[in-house]
Amino acid sequence: MSEKKLAGLWIDSEKAVVVKNHDAQNAFKFFLCSPVKAEIQHGNSSENAGNNAERTNKVKFFKEVEHLLTNSQEVYITGPGQIQEELKHYLQDTAQFKNLDITLDTAQQMSDEQVLETVKNHFNA
Repeated sequence: MSEKKLAGLWIDSEKAVVVKNHDAQNAFKFFLCSPVKAEIQHGNSSENAGNNAERTNKVKFFKEVEHLLTNSQEVYITGPGQIQEELKHYLQDTAQFKNLDITLDTAQQMSDEQVLETVKNHFNA
């Protein structure tokens, strides 16, 4: 098994399911982290306020995901739509993740177990 600290996740605009093979100190077998849920903004006084709230919530969501990816050397991101690309750009604009090896893929809704298997298969674990 690789000693590399690897992580993978399935993400959409509402939640992220993160799988990784490391905790703070060492790399061992892949495990599921608690899902990260995005805050959805409802009812704003104006379109501008709504857009600002949406951007703020997305950054907050990405920060929570980023926290789970700390110390990862390689990351695999999958999910529907374009949010994986947004997360990749967000991470690459963060000094800590600037040189992180990120692979993008697309996938429809998956159960947590399917995410775990998909990430393990991606890294041949």
